[in-house]
Amino acid sequence: MEVTTTSKIDHSRVKELTVRETESLNARTQGSKAMFERADVHLSGGVASSYQAREPWPIYMERGEGPKVWDVDGNEMYDFHNGFGSMVQGHANPAIGKAVQDRYGEGTHFAAPTEDAIAVGDELARRWGLPKWRYTNSGSEATMDAIRIARGFTGRDDVMKIFGSYHGHHDTVMVSIGVEYDEIGDHENLASLPYGAGIPQAIVDQVVAVPFNDAGAMERRMLKMKEEGRLPACGIMEAAMMNLGVVLPEDGYLEEVRRITAEHGVVLIFDEVKTGLTIAPGGAVEKYGVMPDLVTLAKALGGGFPVGAIGGSDEVMKVVEDGTVYQVGTYNGNPLCMAAARANLEEVMTPDAYKTLDRLNDRILAGCTEVIEKHNLPGYAVGIGSKGCVTFSPTPVVDYETFKANQDAELCELAWLFNMNRGIFMTPGREEEWTLSITHTDEAVDRYVEVFEEMAFELTRP
Repeated sequence: MEVTTTSKIDHSRVKELTVRETESLNARTQGSKAMFERADVHLSGGVASSYQAREPWPIYMERGEGPKVWDVDGNEMYDFHNGFGSMVQGHANPAIGKAVQDRYGEGTHFAAPTEDAIAVGDELARRWGLPKWRYTNSGSEATMDAIRIARGFTGRDDVMKIFGSYHGHHDTVMVSIGVEYDEIGDHENLASLPYGAGIPQAIVDQVVAVPFNDAGAMERRMLKMKEEGRLPACGIMEAAMMNLGVVLPEDGYLEEVRRITAEHGVVLIFDEVKTGLTIAPGGAVEKYGVMPDLVTLAKALGGGFPVGAIGGSDEVMKVVEDGTVYQVGTYNGNPLCMAAARANLEEVMTPDAYKTLDRLNDRILAGCTEVIEKHNLPGYAVGIGSKGCVTFSPTPVVDYETFKANQDAELCELAWLFNMNRGIFMTPGREEEWTLSITHTDEAVDRYVEVFEEMAFELTRP
């Protein structure tokens, strides 16, 4: 990873372009404005999730097909957002659609197991090498239940997580994310802070955060917790990449984390909600060859349907099988969702699909790197599988501290606006990355690079 540092960004120019691009986007999304006025009457903030909100109004979507989406104003865009990484199969995938249509005529919900649920569990066990599986309806439910299983297995309450990593919206993991730089704390003793109101301090106090890519700091904090008589039940982490754009694990880091947790009897949870089916058939476990005790999946697993899953070892999952831990949910293993997941695993996300994603991501990363070097931008392109981003930082980002110290929020906002106005639908926020789908083409990724170069030219021209 090389970072170009030969020029600095003129932020007065960034502000000037941001005003121009905001006015342009507002002008071309008047249908969204009208829909927001309707939605805001009864939908809180006019949206179904706080992460969908935007000033002065959200962009409301109408339909998607393959690699493209259309908003309610009819603006056609290549989709590099893909539902926060859920739609790696492309929109309206015919194999998944047929499976769901066939299942619908046979009944949509029983709160009882079906044959498709067995087939999905068999395939997940084959891909991840973990023998026991249960289902949920989202990534948040998957990480919530995985932590509960770990607590039940160990008889401990505390949780260790990576500082800055998002693992869903339940209380235990809504800690030490979105923290301002001056509130992070000492590298060896990072702060535990709630992410917004409504999270009890008693729960916050049960969570200890450690830096990504620093196994030594994790081990020292673990030993300190042992001295205090409060070893954690589990360590939960994004293994394949930390979602700050894309921050990859350094060589040997995951192996050391596995060693440390095993030595202290701490359940290791790999949160692969974002990466499980987007970087390799068997996610980070296959990519890096490190086996956790539990893994959590969601997003791309369902191909557009709300499906989550927890995979685990025989030893740890025994507490579910013997009734020590109740892992429950009325819609867990819903027949429509299981039909979608089965078709996704068996017919869509095949070895050839990953060859396509790797080739396309290599192409877009190479194109973005060429633009960065041509225009002497401070930053670099980085990716894995279907995921990637341009990180606007003068130094490599290795954890949350370096991310917050070097992030350029204004430039990231401009990049989002620039893309949206030129037919590229991107995830909002500087913590996000692109997700390619198997329906993307060379034309699509080349268009992304063209838009990036247009912005680079506007930023650096005399």
